Amino acid sequence: MKKYSVSKYAAWLLPGLQVKRWFILTFLGTIFLILGILFVFNLDPIYVIVSFLKSIVSHINSQIAGIIFLTIGAVALYLGSKKMNVSILDAISPKDRDYILENLYKRRRLNKGPKIVVIGGGTGLSTILKGLKTITNNLTAIVTVGDDGGSSGRLRDEFGVLPPGDIRNCIAALGDEDALINELFQYRFKKGTGLEGHSFGNLFLSVLCEITGDMFSAVKESSKVLAIRGRVLPSTLDDMRLVAQMEDGRIIQGESNIPEAGGRIKRLFCEPETPKAMKEVIDALKNADIILMGPGSLYTSVIPNLLIDEISKTISKSKAHKAYICNVMTQPGETDGYTVSDHIKAILKHAKYDNIIDTVFINNELPENLAEKYELAGSFPVKYDREEIKKLKLKVIGRKLIEEDKEGFVRHSYIRLARLVYMWYKYHYDTKKVNSKVKRGKNA
Repeated sequence: MKKYSVSKYAAWLLPGLQVKRWFILTFLGTIFLILGILFVFNLDPIYVIVSFLKSIVSHINSQIAGIIFLTIGAVALYLGSKKMNVSILDAISPKDRDYILENLYKRRRLNKGPKIVVIGGGTGLSTILKGLKTITNNLTAIVTVGDDGGSSGRLRDEFGVLPPGDIRNCIAALGDEDALINELFQYRFKKGTGLEGHSFGNLFLSVLCEITGDMFSAVKESSKVLAIRGRVLPSTLDDMRLVAQMEDGRIIQGESNIPEAGGRIKRLFCEPETPKAMKEVIDALKNADIILMGPGSLYTSVIPNLLIDEISKTISKSKAHKAYICNVMTQPGETDGYTVSDHIKAILKHAKYDNIIDTVFINNELPENLAEKYELAGSFPVKYDREEIKKLKLKVIGRKLIEEDKEGFVRHSYIRLARLVYMWYKYHYDTKKVNSKVKRGKNA
């Protein structure tokens, strides 16, 4: 981060810190308190103050007296602000002191950012959160709890807790990436009987879940430890398990088994059939300015959240701007041969409500040297079928949303995604402001 070049004392005069107003309020409060005491005892405050000052300066030239009082006031103000500065800095860790004003100003600005709710799971959700935390603190991640594989699956079976893996990744994404504690949260044990394959964060959340009673409370407390921006909420506290019905009639149970089953998915549902959404999730959706779905695995990250009827219904009724961030590549076992419209149709079909999406973000640029390993694995670029999407009456925004390495592997760029979301929001916000002014002008 770039440091401020002004004096650390003068920097407190920068606008937007929301410190000076409270200092002034305290000063005014002290003055009014003194005046109140004088009135209570039937003393004329102005007369008393003026008489007192006149008695002091009666034998001194008024200009000299004025200079003396100005000097005393300036020195007192300087010393007071200096001591206040030192007192505040003493409560802050040494490594953060050089950036206190920068961080304070940044936090105030982010607190005024749009209310964004992101729905999904897996690495796609944690990726976009890294970018969105740079434009707002009013950020809520609604995370699927259908995972039953790897470390999360083992903890789910052994301890009966909701799968912590996707939740852990989101908490880490919203935390300070340079903090050692964040690195500790993501640490995965490479050896040790019973520990190998587990991440420290998964174990930490599972233990907290036992202590606090549920995953919501565990997430809330761990978020405090990592001082994350925004909130992470499991979509439900019910023991939700995913089940897929394949087009050939097979029934595949378990999120980790669905991509391995082969074939095309006809329908996704869950057990229990009607999991209950958390109140905090519904409240976040009702108050959102923006609701985003994806990027991430269509059937095992995005759609599972929409199987919860309360969530889909609330999104449908919401007046927020709603966008789906389409995947760049098809996912073997889930979306083989899927176009952009196929992704959207699957979401609309499982959500069971209209007005779930109004805009689709797609990546419209791929590297020339796209890795051959994609084709060998049966993964291909998601085709943009313009005519089919027109029938769905959705707006499509195409941008380069990826970053690639020298080998031709691609992934969503959290910086480009965040930039597009912010520009999209600003466009709607500025348009709304202009329309409001025009409406007021007509009514005047």
